[in-house]
Formats: sequence, C-alpha cells, structure tokens
Amino acid sequence: MTTIDDIESRTDSPPGKGRVIYRHRVATRLTHWTWAIALFFLLLSGLQIFNAHPELYIGKQSGFEFDNSVFAMHAARADDGTVDGYTTVFGRSFKTTGVFGMSGPADNPSYRGFPAWATLPSYQDLATGRVVHFFFAWFFVAAFLVWFASSLISGHLKRDIVPSLADIRAVPRSISDHLRFRFHHNGRYNVLQKLAYAGVLLLIFPLIILTGLTMSPGMNASWPWLLDIFGGRQTARTIHFLCMVALVAFFVIHIVMVLAAGPLNELRSIITGWYRTDPEKNEEHSA
Repeated sequence: MTTIDDIESRTDSPPGKGRVIYRHRVATRLTHWTWAIALFFLLLSGLQIFNAHPELYIGKQSGFEFDNSVFAMHAARADDGTVDGYTTVFGRSFKTTGVFGMSGPADNPSYRGFPAWATLPSYQDLATGRVVHFFFAWFFVAAFLVWFASSLISGHLKRDIVPSLADIRAVPRSISDHLRFRFHHNGRYNVLQKLAYAGVLLLIFPLIILTGLTMSPGMNASWPWLLDIFGGRQTARTIHFLCMVALVAFFVIHIVMVLAAGPLNELRSIITGWYRTDPEKNEEHSA
C-alpha cells in the first residue's frame, strides 16, 4: 500500500522529462513492505489453519445438527468408486479435483482443502501454521497502527485517501482512462486508486484484524462484545476468509496496474521515495 507525500522535487531533471518528486516518506515505505511480507506469510499460514477444518459457516454455532454451512472443500467417492475433490458454495458443488478438496499426484493424492504448495508449512501441521500466523499478525497490526497514526497526524488520510466530491465526479473519466490504459504520472492518486486504497486500509484491514481477534477465546473473555458485533466466532471466521480473498484480488490488480503504469518508476518510488512525473503537468496518475 502506498501513500502520497509530495514534499519536494529535484530541479536537475533532463530536458523533456518530468520532475523527480519525493513521493513516499520513510514511514510509508516501511509499512508498505512490512505489510507485503506479513501478508505473504499470513496468507499461506492462514490456508494451513483453514485446512484443519475446510468449511465456513454463518452463525454462532456449527456441527452435524446445524445446516448453516456456506462454503466447503472436501473429497467424495462417486458410485463408480472414483474419488474427486469438490468445492461447495451455498449448497452447489463443483468438481475441483487437483486443486481444491483433493490434490497431489494421482498415485498418492492428498485429501485437503488447499493444495500443499499454497500452505505454510506444505504438510498438514496446524500448530506450526498457528505460530507463524500469530507471529506475523502482530507485525501486520503494528504496521497498520503506525500508518494510521502518521497519516492522521500529517493529514494524508484526509487529503490523499478519502475521496472528495470532486474525486467522485471524476469517476467516469478515470474509468475511461483505465480502460484505454492511459496512465498519467503527476504523483497524485486518481479517484479509483483512492477508492481502492480507502476500501483496503479503512475497511478490509480493520475487519480482518477485528474478526481475527473475535476468533480468539482469550479475546472473547476480555471483549465479549466482539462476538455480538460479528454474530459469533463462525461468522467472524467466514468474514475473515472473505477479507483474505478480497486482499488477494486487490494484490493481483495492484501488480497488474503497476506493470501497466511503469514498474521501474513505481518500484523506485516505493523503495527510494523518488518518483518521476510526466512532462505534462497536473494529469492524474494511475498505478
């Protein structure tokens, strides 16, 4: 995740090229890469934890006597004796052999939700998965608190993340530019970026943190109101999983847009802080 901090610009830019501006402060770059590393390990270890019981529910309870399952990955034997992997969503099952429910070589299949290559560790080990998950979860939370405090104090949150009315009016133009792969670089976020980053930073991040806490028995004892807010631990687990899916989708789109907008310039800005703008001024930037 990146932030906009136009602090100063270099005056030694070659003719015909845009200014080089200092776009990202140290705190921005550190939290960005802390999130990137933490989310990588949180995803793989989280899928390991999910595999211990690859089913999601809506409600406060779950079990054989309840019918509140909304998502499941499992293996099932057909009438002819063959075994296939299935993913069930709201009662509808889809054959997902080789990826979900059953994966691995045909002569030695593994009956698990997510395949071995998608979990940490690759073999089934709930205890290790939980240790890794909780370790990086605290790094994730710390980075979020640092980012939120610094953005609130500097005014970045109001200025660069939360869309203004003028930004909302620019939505059609921004969509048109993105569809035509017209990327303009002036160091500012366009409205689609603001909406995406606001959704991730101000909605998905807090939700994934709070639902994670809701699944903790210790937090249930200290903050029982979390269970009331999210409708129980099972519903919180489902919301937690959906937040993970949304973050993976955001990551894929983010990487695609970075590649389309100019990866060297984008990477330089989030590593060193310096970013080259377009020669034309005051055009919206997309990345």
